Amino acid sequence: MKAQRVAKDFPVVCVGGSAGGLDAYIRLLKHLPADMGVALVIVNHLRTVATQLHEILPHYTEMAVELITERLEIEPNHVFIIPEKRDLHVLDGKFRLKPISKPWGWPDVITVFMRSLTEHWDGKLVAVIVSGYDGDGAAALCGIKEVGGITIAQKLDTAGQPDMPESAIASGCIDFILSPEGIAREIVRIAHAAAKAV
Repeated sequence: MKAQRVAKDFPVVCVGGSAGGLDAYIRLLKHLPADMGVALVIVNHLRTVATQLHEILPHYTEMAVELITERLEIEPNHVFIIPEKRDLHVLDGKFRLKPISKPWGWPDVITVFMRSLTEHWDGKLVAVIVSGYDGDGAAALCGIKEVGGITIAQKLDTAGQPDMPESAIASGCIDFILSPEGIAREIVRIAHAAAKAV
């Protein structure tokens, strides 16, 4: 049982975005090594449009890129993509999908996932908010910090749509405000520090 637990304490990086997020995801992935021992979860808040990120993003990274399915195992050196019309949770080292809890108005799928991570993941947490409308994710950032996680917002002048990073910064719980390339460097630094601590 102990071995199983150890296997599930690598860092998880949640990257939340929406409008203008694709540019940020591409710039981020281009600067991340494929073997840094981190699981990257892209939570792009789409309510009805089918995501194509799992088809687009493999062109920009050597990590495996997967569309999340129910009970998919969370593994390091993978990029995981949330499917549309679903809330995303974590339990026992696996992804759990539920029908979207907020089908009208602005979705809060990023907030829902980050809160689930704080409750059910043993490893280091990194929360990244990039370009997008509205303020999804901002409400969960203080909780990420409370469990020892690190929070990062995209630098506003590098974001196609600065609403989401702006809301994140306004939460008062952001550690770093960086360009996508700067975010990649910080994730690499965190991954190295986590590897040394094991």
